[in-house]
Amino acid sequence: MPTGPKGQKRPADVIGNAVRVMRIATGDEADDIVDDGKDPAAKALGAKGGKKRAANMTPERRAEIARKAAASLWKNITK
Repeated sequence: MPTGPKGQKRPADVIGNAVRVMRIATGDEADDIVDDGKDPAAKALGAKGGKKRAANMTPERRAEIARKAAASLWKNITK
């Protein structure tokens, strides 16, 4: 039986998966969601990190980082 991205078991065929979804929707079967073990507050702060970092940077620094990223991208493409 295949596993989902978080390790949950899933039916291999489309019809089996549809039956499972129907059972979950009607309450015949529990929808087991695997906890990833991460603190929800830490996940929320992590999602804000990039925006906060960009807001604190000068436009010149952001441009410098963008140039470096573009150069790295093109270096890998032209190989």
